[in-house]
Amino acid sequence: MVRFLEYLLIAGCIAVLLVASHWIGQQAYSWMPAEATAEAQKVDSLFSFLVSVGAFIFLGLVGMMIYSMLFFRASKEDYSEGHPSRGDARLEILWTATPTLLVMWIAFQGFNIYQQLDILGLRQIVHLHTPLEFETASAAEVSDVPKPADETIDVFVKQWDWSFRYPNNVNSNELHLLVNRRTRLNMHAQEVIHGFYVPEFRLKQDIIPGRDIDLVVTPIRVGKYKLKDSQFSGTYFALMDADVYVEPIEKYNQWLTQVTSEPMTIKNQAVAEYSQPPKTLFKTSWYTVAPAQSAVANQRKVSNDT
Repeated sequence: MVRFLEYLLIAGCIAVLLVASHWIGQQAYSWMPAEATAEAQKVDSLFSFLVSVGAFIFLGLVGMMIYSMLFFRASKEDYSEGHPSRGDARLEILWTATPTLLVMWIAFQGFNIYQQLDILGLRQIVHLHTPLEFETASAAEVSDVPKPADETIDVFVKQWDWSFRYPNNVNSNELHLLVNRRTRLNMHAQEVIHGFYVPEFRLKQDIIPGRDIDLVVTPIRVGKYKLKDSQFSGTYFALMDADVYVEPIEKYNQWLTQVTSEPMTIKNQAVAEYSQPPKTLFKTSWYTVAPAQSAVANQRKVSNDT
């Protein structure tokens, strides 16, 4: 009877730990930036699951330590050594099998989410135009019917700025995307590896010179976001950012029609940094790419075919 009560108490403690760790995992959704794409939803689900697992392990270990300190403390006069647990096969199996099963469980959960992404829809999220075709992870969408991208936007990145070309040959330093529409970003790097990263999108892709890399994104939240270069691409890479706008089709079309009539000068912040006098007494021999001077954006580029 006493042994049964002990098992019942252990089961109750495990149940409490499961409830508490699940609650902490749900709170993890608020630790990340707002989900702005359909792809971000599945990424955050996996993150929440990993937080729940970590919280369960942490609370369990801390609870065992507190329990041991409260109920198994030696008296002040007791200077004897504790009984060693060497050669305990059950203990060896326990602390070997438990982490193994846990890692396999986490791997299964990750694989399951990737399967769901594929079931939900969609074709390759990243596609390299190289002689060999590589299968990569798929992106998610609310619909379970595969759909082609609604439009393609060319993304050009170089030291030290981003530029975007839209289907009507409008060039801009701003990225405008339609809400609830799949958009294919065809990305090109000029000289070194750059990284396309918008935290709210949960999608990060390296852009490699000499390769055209496609990234499919499905924005679901209207708003303004910031595109950053996730790679250390050189001296001024921290200054490389661009505004990203997710907007309904009416506002998007209005911007496209107005953008050509309102050309504006792009102020490259790297130029100001490059023009400043050295702040140290010693000069380095590091090679630095001179930033391009101010350019005109928000203009229509006439192609050779027109």
